[in-house]
Amino acid sequence: MLDIDFSLIIFAPSSRIYFAHATATETAEVASEPLSCANLCCTGARCNNEEIVRGSVNNLDLNDVRTFVAVAQENTLTAAAKELQLPTSTVSRSLTRLEKHLGVLVVQRSPRGIVLTDSGREYLQSCRRALRVLKDGGEWLERQRSSPKGLIKIACPITMARDVFAPLLKEFLKRFPDLRVEIEPYSTGYDQEPREDVDVFFKLRAPNDSLRRVRPYPGTARGLFASPGYIQAYGSPATPDDLAAHSCIGSGVWKLSRGKKVANQNLSFRVVAGDPYVGLTLAIDGLGICVLPLWLAKRQEFRKVLVPILPSWRPDPLNLCALFFGPSRLTPKVKALLDFLTEYLGTDRDPRLRQQRAKGYFTDPSLKLPSEP
Repeated sequence: MLDIDFSLIIFAPSSRIYFAHATATETAEVASEPLSCANLCCTGARCNNEEIVRGSVNNLDLNDVRTFVAVAQENTLTAAAKELQLPTSTVSRSLTRLEKHLGVLVVQRSPRGIVLTDSGREYLQSCRRALRVLKDGGEWLERQRSSPKGLIKIACPITMARDVFAPLLKEFLKRFPDLRVEIEPYSTGYDQEPREDVDVFFKLRAPNDSLRRVRPYPGTARGLFASPGYIQAYGSPATPDDLAAHSCIGSGVWKLSRGKKVANQNLSFRVVAGDPYVGLTLAIDGLGICVLPLWLAKRQEFRKVLVPILPSWRPDPLNLCALFFGPSRLTPKVKALLDFLTEYLGTDRDPRLRQQRAKGYFTDPSLKLPSEP
């Protein structure tokens, strides 16, 4: 198997061995896109020309190597320029720059065209091998993108593990048979970022400062609910301030909104619980008022045992986001997971809906996520 970070052995004249370290991006772009500079180092015996090695070769541009190979194949600068779709003057400067970097002539120019020197012929074979390895590496990365492999570690709230991953993992692993999944569920009150060996960490609020990149998903709309028996026994609050006189189930500060009006309720809960299923059970049993996700409270089986409370006031939605390490391009396995979830979360295919329509149950993921205090 090829590594993403390739060490390319290039045999330069005078029997020096150079290692060109190419990044994954350079690997994928070879032969089709311009390449960035590769770092070269001289190994083995002590160099007699240390100034050239340290000053010039360290900044060798792989584009110049590619140009040299094209010139050697086409035998003229004009033909090479046509093949590379570059001006002839650019090809000539590239070849001159390469020879200056190497400290030796690799071609001889004549009226009949280009003739390789002995050093040029030796160097050409090494360059061809190096570019072939880079091309193979790009093809390997492309295969990885289409069929990612290995273990992907996920940390997520318990409710997400139960309501999202449990029903979707079979389809995900069927689509990506070479992937394995490890899930670490955590309590929704958990506010620490995961260990570095966790590939994707799902969080209900975007952190203020994180070393990880963030991808937002549709948030979960919520409402206040209680049982008909509770309402019959204790009445229904008319305003958010009335909640202080009621038995409430939940945690944290309840931030309720109606248009531009906001009411923050710092309540003394009868039961402190962050799991919506715990709150659901207690609310149905008549213990008090609870904040519940709409996709849960409005399921067909609960519609007769739960009554909306203060329906014009909405609690803040739970805004789901995925945190992950990565450069500008995602690793294949992380991209596979995040893109797969995008097909489902917040749509009519969301497994939490159980075939209900998604409209009104989720928020727009393009909206800015609220950060943790």
